[in-house]
Amino acid sequence: MTRSLDDAPARAALISRLRTMAPSSVRQWGRMSPHQAMCHLGDAFRSVMSPVPIASRSNVFGRTVIRFMALHSGLTWPHGVRTVPEVDQEVGGTRPVEFALDQEALEAAMQQFATRTQDTLQPHPIFGPLTTREWQRWGWLHVDHHLRQFGA
Repeated sequence: MTRSLDDAPARAALISRLRTMAPSSVRQWGRMSPHQAMCHLGDAFRSVMSPVPIASRSNVFGRTVIRFMALHSGLTWPHGVRTVPEVDQEVGGTRPVEFALDQEALEAAMQQFATRTQDTLQPHPIFGPLTTREWQRWGWLHVDHHLRQFGA
């Protein structure tokens, strides 16, 4: 079964895992703190739901090979891949302020995103335009990736 955010039980399971995160959760890889990860994920969802697109870094390789590997191969996402500046908390992303509020904002963004279709979302900055099914899969995979980063 392919898990995605538009599947209510799969989304509920992610939110349950998300609620186990704390500012003191120990990072398994990468450089984000748990709080930065919350803000990063929230920014990622809000940015693709925004009427203002993120600058594209898409190319043929990203729209084909990387997209297939990330969304359709079943492989876990690699560690240490840099994000785009708009959703990087050390560059242009939302600065962490209060963990519980940022966690609630992420949950709200996930719930809102789960109702969206491809025609209401901006193109992905690396993968380009995605189908509704791919967007919902991306959302689940992205949250799962960062929850695993902190053992949640």
